[in-house]
Amino acid sequence: MTKRILISGLVACLLLSAAIGADKPSKHKHEHEHEPAPAKDAVCVLVPMKNSGVTGTLLLKQEGDTLRITGQVAGLKPGAHGFHIHTYGDLRSEDGSSAGGHYAPDGHDHGGPDSSDHHAGDLGNITAGDDGVAKVDVKSKDLRLHFIIGRSFVVHADTDDLKSQPAGNSGPRIAVGVIGVANTEPPKK
Repeated sequence: MTKRILISGLVACLLLSAAIGADKPSKHKHEHEHEPAPAKDAVCVLVPMKNSGVTGTLLLKQEGDTLRITGQVAGLKPGAHGFHIHTYGDLRSEDGSSAGGHYAPDGHDHGGPDSSDHHAGDLGNITAGDDGVAKVDVKSKDLRLHFIIGRSFVVHADTDDLKSQPAGNSGPRIAVGVIGVANTEPPKK
């Protein structure tokens, strides 16, 4: 009986030791399975919805507590166009509706980017000149890059009035693009 208890105890200790050792990565695994560093740069290539012809490229860079968005959008009618980050990076619908509503993790109402109460994804308007091109240079203290990777940018046909619910009465979605981690090496031309 004592031998059986002793052997059972020894087996239990060996099993426990093996289980604890299994949680520790081997040197080989440790060299290859690191958590990725948070992205500091992202890119969004805008594609036209319903043959709008609107395209563009946006670059995003986390600069401390500010997210800076630069780039350009082409093929727009001259004037202001609603410009938002939407919840999903889903481009399956022809009208952009699969991108969902504005990114609003805190549940605020729609508003302008300088309003005290607004969606985190409310970036206001971009303005196209007579050539149909909008130069983008927007800064946001409400957004952190690591929370919006995989979500989408949406450009709307009309001006965002910065107050109407739920989306500023900014009209149809004319271009949508998914936000992805950027390759920090310049692209080859």
